Amino acid sequence: MKLMLTSAGIRNGSLRAALVGLLGKPIGECAALAIPTASYGRPNGMVQAYRYLTGQGTTPMCELGWKSIGVLEPAVLTALDRAEWEPRVREADVLLASGGDALFLAHWIRRSGLAELLPSFDGVYVGMSAGSMALTPRIGEDFVSWRPPEGGDATLGLVGFSLFPHLDHPMLPENTMADAERWAEGLGVPAYAIDDETAIRVADGAVDVVSEGHWRHFPG
Repeated sequence: MKLMLTSAGIRNGSLRAALVGLLGKPIGECAALAIPTASYGRPNGMVQAYRYLTGQGTTPMCELGWKSIGVLEPAVLTALDRAEWEPRVREADVLLASGGDALFLAHWIRRSGLAELLPSFDGVYVGMSAGSMALTPRIGEDFVSWRPPEGGDATLGLVGFSLFPHLDHPMLPENTMADAERWAEGLGVPAYAIDDETAIRVADGAVDVVSEGHWRHFPG
């Protein structure tokens, strides 16, 4: 499983180079599927999903220059025959998961059956903010907004660490390093706090940090 778990997309040259390394070929030769699902778990989600898909935000993902791009909506997959959608997913070079609400995204990835496919997906999963957090074991109560039917803050657990995005963002006064330290204390799992110029790279079980900004690891 190859992952680029970002805070705010592929915002700098180091992140782009790391992504190309995981892909094994230029971005312009890769077929992408964009997952806007997390957007719908937040207010004004329909507008945010549109902005994400059309590259109108400040979080470069869909607008990176892919050979082709389609939309993968896990909430819709529940109504489709798996034999129809699974081959299309496996053929993709990359999955691009937007920000929004991590629990909402994790819920629909799990319900659709996509969670069962991700560990054997041959391409690269790229997440931003909630799209990254959805793959972790839990997000912590600080990030809970939408609540799944089963309650709690558990997400998919496809990696062994939690993630605090947008560290020290000027528009998010609640995302200071002190806030991240307090958040990490109550998790019981390893965690990373990352700013918008940073990503966690996972390749076949090996985890490292790619950054032109600042970050911190909490051992748990």
